[in-house]
Amino acid sequence: MKSFAPVIYQNLTPCHPSALKTIVMESDNLQQAIRQISVESGEPFSVIQKQASRILDEMGHNLKLGAIRLFALSLSKIFKRLYSKVFVNLEGIQRLGKAIQEHPVVLMPSHRSYVDFLLISYIMFIYDLAIPVIAAGEDLSRMKFVGPFLRMSGAFYIRRTFHGDKLYWAVFSEYVTTMLRSGYAPIEFFIEGQRSRTGKTIHPKLGLLNVVAEPFFRGEVYDLYLVPISISYEKILEESFHVQELLGAQKSKESTSGLIKARKLLKDNFGNIHIYIGHPVSLRSMASGIINRSQYNLTPRHSFQRPSEDVLKFISETAYKLELQQIANMVLSPGDLIATILLQNLPVLNYNLLVEKIYWLRNLTEEFGGCLDWPENKSIDEVVQSSVSLHSNIMAIVDSQIILLEHNITEDMTEEMVTKQAFTFLIGASYRNKMINIIIRPALVVLACRTAQSFQKDDIHRSFCFMRNLFSKECILLDGYEEQDFEEGCLLLAKFNAISRTPYEIFITENNSVAQFLYGMLYSILEGYQLACTYVKQNIAESFTEKQYIAGARSFVLEQILKGATKCYDALSSDLLRNTLASFGQLGIVKAKKLSSGTFFSPDAKSVIQAIATLEVSSRKFPASRL
Repeated sequence: MKSFAPVIYQNLTPCHPSALKTIVMESDNLQQAIRQISVESGEPFSVIQKQASRILDEMGHNLKLGAIRLFALSLSKIFKRLYSKVFVNLEGIQRLGKAIQEHPVVLMPSHRSYVDFLLISYIMFIYDLAIPVIAAGEDLSRMKFVGPFLRMSGAFYIRRTFHGDKLYWAVFSEYVTTMLRSGYAPIEFFIEGQRSRTGKTIHPKLGLLNVVAEPFFRGEVYDLYLVPISISYEKILEESFHVQELLGAQKSKESTSGLIKARKLLKDNFGNIHIYIGHPVSLRSMASGIINRSQYNLTPRHSFQRPSEDVLKFISETAYKLELQQIANMVLSPGDLIATILLQNLPVLNYNLLVEKIYWLRNLTEEFGGCLDWPENKSIDEVVQSSVSLHSNIMAIVDSQIILLEHNITEDMTEEMVTKQAFTFLIGASYRNKMINIIIRPALVVLACRTAQSFQKDDIHRSFCFMRNLFSKECILLDGYEEQDFEEGCLLLAKFNAISRTPYEIFITENNSVAQFLYGMLYSILEGYQLACTYVKQNIAESFTEKQYIAGARSFVLEQILKGATKCYDALSSDLLRNTLASFGQLGIVKAKKLSSGTFFSPDAKSVIQAIATLEVSSRKFPASRL
């Protein structure tokens, strides 16, 4: 019931949602687009206009303060049941408030849970900042009671895909740009496009970022602030559902009944949440000297025109830089470190040895620049005990040993047992994966030293570039920064005496714990790519869709696990299999062909054999002088 006097853009009076729709419908841009579509389709202007109005009604939000207050009251109670604490950086709040007053603002949070957008709106309300309007998937609008309530809380609903639908695109882009031009409210969307099921950051989707940047390019706003926000969970609310999807289960449709059934989660504890609101990024500053905006003066504002290559490249680089800022401000928890160590030491690890390794990894993580939430008033033993208790659904301490549940089976394996083992492994991997972007550069150097044919720096650099391209879907790296990433990885390894260098050669120090750990971090991913490549080789004469590939490769990996030939549960994940196919396509190992029935992939025999030869070198042991 607190008074709510939010900071708003240039002290403007926000317009009512219905007035906003009227402005959009009467805009010259949309009217001209409707005329053009009418001419192209032969449909009367009035018919197209009614279609546009219906699209806008389906899409538009209906933000109401009363709903926000009820929303805040409900969330306060729910959060207190689910979470121990929610941490927010106050300097980020202050920066955001100042940014909202000066220019239109776009909030870009990381996306790991449905809780993400609830948290941001809740925090904005608590700190008297303008409530954001949030781009949400259209499927949420069909949830009884929940859909309309979210709409009243600021959600506007868009289709997952609307490629080729000119009218929908025209209504959507005009709706978004009108909100930006008027400074009505901050706009919020997830640049990853969907929740990450694996703990890894998903490569950005560029469509929405292109739309919000358009008013700046066309000179309709002086500047635009993009605000990266990092949301880190000690334990993910939907972790079990995520893993079920990774193992092939159909994604359950969002429904009110499903939400009611999920109330049993209120009995569990999901630890802490850390929200870091990053520095607002000025689009004007980023584009200065890169984008020539005068090109937009030569085209009508209502015209359907694909952005130029330099604009597309700029949008892509901006998106990746914002994701890298999100990653840099992610907070790791002790549970993430425990999962990382345990997955490298399956099936069991001595508890005292775990505590020793946790202390070592905590220091290494901080030295590598990772942010760590570590209780200062507790011993390492207390921290470990507390974290294992929090993640008791996948790990436990038994007889002075820590075990990953379902992995201490000694009898012959069955498909059901493998599925159970994969389930707990992939939940653990979702916490381990949060560390990948922290260690990826030095880890790739270690892997490159192992795959290179000699100690020559040039050979190792070539191998580094190949592995960097191969694993490009597993992490976020900027194109064109290969040399910089290689040098950064070498410097970090040299800092820990993991390598020694001459001007022309690189050697890994024998039995170095840092190098061994980094190799272990990438080994299961590497083995997953080896298995995928072997599967492609066995089906060299066939063409397949992505869906067929994922199902076939998963069955092949399952068969190998049942035979005892591998323990690579990562390779059962549809995310990793999808990434392998994308990387193989990028490297020419498979070739994509679009047909009317969909996209089909055909293996290139020569490239497959070369890739397997390269990856098989990685399975050889280092000579003693190298590791």
